[in-house]
Amino acid sequence: MVAAGPESAADGRARRRVDTRQRLFEAAVELIAEQGFSATTVDDIAQRAQVAKGTVYYNFKSKTDLFEELLRHGIGLLTDEFRAAVKGLPPREAVAALIRSQLEYIRRYRAFAQLLLSEMWRTNREWQQTLILLREQAIGVIAETVQAGVDSGDLPADLDVRVASSALFGVGLVVAVDWLVFMPERPIAEVEESLLAIVRRVGGTTA
Repeated sequence: MVAAGPESAADGRARRRVDTRQRLFEAAVELIAEQGFSATTVDDIAQRAQVAKGTVYYNFKSKTDLFEELLRHGIGLLTDEFRAAVKGLPPREAVAALIRSQLEYIRRYRAFAQLLLSEMWRTNREWQQTLILLREQAIGVIAETVQAGVDSGDLPADLDVRVASSALFGVGLVVAVDWLVFMPERPIAEVEESLLAIVRRVGGTTA
């Protein structure tokens, strides 16, 4: 057996830091979703995450920095799931996979989705530019899929890819949050089919 060296110790520290940041993200998103950003303090986040206040500042420069990194983390996960969902699929199947992926993501991370929905159209936040860039990344994956559908003839040639992609992202977010808040007993397959029906009608396709 090879004795653990500095590299394995460093790996352990890195893993603990990732775990700590994840706990802080989860605590922050729950608290901000419950009581808003302004009312949430660093003390609140530390207490919810069950860590010392200094641990928050060791990982993040400020509450604003924590929230901005939370947005990067959450939307980054969604973008990665979008890419994984559509990989290797033809356009029609890829659109359905995107819808399913977004619904499943929001079901897993409902508090983050509610927070994202509340922040999406605010214009007075320090992190607004970051949010715009992150949103563009997620919508960019949808746009690639929609454009592939237009190029293949599965979607109308005159479809505005940008508007359609933004609409698909926004409608999916609103419908998913509405489903989980007001109709959580409804099966995900029914919600998915309803969203697909909207896409078919708007896009004029049988996808």
